[in-house]
Amino acid sequence: MNKSAMWVFTVSAICMSVTAHAEDAAEKAFTDELVECAAYYQISSEAIAAMNAPQMKAVGDRLKTSAIDAVAIAGKYRAPEQVEKDVVAAKQKQIDKLAGSNNLGALMSKYKDSCKSIVTDPQKRLDYWIMATM
Repeated sequence: MNKSAMWVFTVSAICMSVTAHAEDAAEKAFTDELVECAAYYQISSEAIAAMNAPQMKAVGDRLKTSAIDAVAIAGKYRAPEQVEKDVVAAKQKQIDKLAGSNNLGALMSKYKDSCKSIVTDPQKRLDYWIMATM
């Protein structure tokens, strides 16, 4: 193999390695967000269910469905069993941050809009992470 062919091969291998690393980092960051969203949706749906307010049932059901969707999407990038474990851990962290309060305002301000967009258009958010981790 001549020097120029070796150079092209080396540069190509480096680029493929960097790209693979960026994709792994992007998928991890993306999946971590989905896990956080699933935990938020589970906490919120459970809080609404505990209110026992019939007029809020539809909202609670939507939140529950969004939690299921977030877990399903995350399961495409991480082992489903690991996603379940990660959601349990994220949920506990979020509950701990509430410090016994029933006020979900802090969680809502952090997760409501971002989680909605992630679950609604996951490819757009994954594309963001691919660009951000290059």
